[in-house]
Amino acid sequence: MGDVSEMMKIRSVKHNNRKKAFEIKASNRTLQYPYSKLEVQPSGGDPINRVFIDKELASEGFTYELKSGKSGTVHVDQVLEYNQDPSYLRDAILYKLTVEAQKRLEKSALSKREIVRRLGTSATQFYRLLDQKNYQTSIDQLLSLLHVLDCDVDLVIRSKKSSRGSAA
Repeated sequence: MGDVSEMMKIRSVKHNNRKKAFEIKASNRTLQYPYSKLEVQPSGGDPINRVFIDKELASEGFTYELKSGKSGTVHVDQVLEYNQDPSYLRDAILYKLTVEAQKRLEKSALSKREIVRRLGTSATQFYRLLDQKNYQTSIDQLLSLLHVLDCDVDLVIRSKKSSRGSAA
């Protein structure tokens, strides 16, 4: 996703068959990631043989191998999302709002100069707002930009869907 995972290098990972989960140490935290979320599932007859930090993912993920030789990889973003990390969730919202603002800007009849004027900001700040990798942006700045681009933004709050029995 960006900012959060770039800072979240995995320092250690181990599997815990009793808990049926991986224990991941990243930054100054220990996070869990359950086997039930894995694409390649371990079983009693095909348990996890080994797990290691994947250097090909710049230590931002880990790979596990089953006794049968099958393997899978988990990225730190998946772990953060599962654990509902507030920074990760904020960055995901910022990313979605920024991408939507980019799309709306392409379709807008307003000049960039006019948008900058309406926002009461500088051209430099305007271009920072449009950078989906800039997680220093505030959500209210993006909401202001979307408003200038003639968009209504509604916040929808709903109960989480149960992941049991549903296909991903």
